[in-house]
Amino acid sequence: MASPVRSPSTPRHWIAVTLAAGTLFLASWIVIPGPTYFFLQLSVGAPEVSIWLIVASLVAGGLAAIDARSVISSRLALACALIALSLSVTPLARFATTAKRFDAAMASALGTRDPGVGRRDVLPFMRVKPLAIGDLFRGVDVGASRVTRGVAVAAPDGVSLTLDVYQPVAGGRYPIIVQIYGGAWQRGAPGSNAKAAQWLAAHGYVVFAIDYRHAPRSRWPAQLDDVRTALAWIRDHASSYDADTARVALIGRSAGAQLAMMAGYTPGPLPISAVVSYYGPVDLVDAYRHPPHPDPLRIREVQDTLFGGTLAQMPERYREASPIEFTTRPLPATLLVYAGRDHIVEPRYGARMYRRLTTTGTKAVYLEIPWADHAFDEVFSGPSNQLTLYHTERFLAWALAAGADSAAR
Repeated sequence: MASPVRSPSTPRHWIAVTLAAGTLFLASWIVIPGPTYFFLQLSVGAPEVSIWLIVASLVAGGLAAIDARSVISSRLALACALIALSLSVTPLARFATTAKRFDAAMASALGTRDPGVGRRDVLPFMRVKPLAIGDLFRGVDVGASRVTRGVAVAAPDGVSLTLDVYQPVAGGRYPIIVQIYGGAWQRGAPGSNAKAAQWLAAHGYVVFAIDYRHAPRSRWPAQLDDVRTALAWIRDHASSYDADTARVALIGRSAGAQLAMMAGYTPGPLPISAVVSYYGPVDLVDAYRHPPHPDPLRIREVQDTLFGGTLAQMPERYREASPIEFTTRPLPATLLVYAGRDHIVEPRYGARMYRRLTTTGTKAVYLEIPWADHAFDEVFSGPSNQLTLYHTERFLAWALAAGADSAAR
């Protein structure tokens, strides 16, 4: 005879119910786009902490299963745990095929799957595989570096601009990476993305994390002017930081990626060898005309703030700030990394930019992470960022090979 349904009476039961419900809520954001800024943070973070959601689902399911035959709420908790588990495994389940696709994209664009093979000066510093399960739990080791913060650069309109410098521990002559933070052109600081800068420095680059003026106090093109000012400063002071101005890459995130592309694709004070764009806006005209749905950052308001007017009021200004408008000639090698679930900078813009770059003969790589959302690399040890680090360092090794050689000598 079936066991009678009884009322829950143990702490174990309530732990199972609470844990299952909470885990299901969090795991649901792996597939649901964030409609507001608050929920966007859940949509960004949930896929990147999916390993912990898997653990929580298994624990909740195990506890719920103990009482599932006799307690209705335990059965519901078990169902919630199983649904949460099925959602939580999605990023890791798709990881292997995505990594293979990325390898193929790298090989197609660069002529080699792994630019580090045969390079003893580069390969020892590279990640040996795109995902280390242990790093999902303990975090990615960023390595050792020398850090100099708050170096004064300029003070346009009374706004103090500084930069942070991250150097390898050993002396030498290293390629330069200029890191430009995002933040909708309205917020951020050189200290943003510090882990990424430390990691790059530990892998044989001098990283200059630069600053720029923010909207609405400073309208476009003040931000691009400040990037160029920082590049001129780097040109004049590179030797003091063991930096080789013959090999320079720009790396930016979101609004910072737009600035990196604009600085890399237009004349400036330093020759640029490569540009790395993480989910960067490339067509500000189309973005204004066709905002995403949902639109958690209110893209039109962001751009109105940057330019001081609408697209209808200043169409030329919007076009002049769109990197895609400059794809009329061969440009520096470009790595484009976009998130498949991004509702701030939709991945279709990255794909379009890739097609435009390749038609000019530019070496370009387009990588789209299907489970990720905007700013996925904020969770530095997450599967999306591990995958991105693996391919970014190989792209940089290929693009800045001469610089790496000079560092080795």
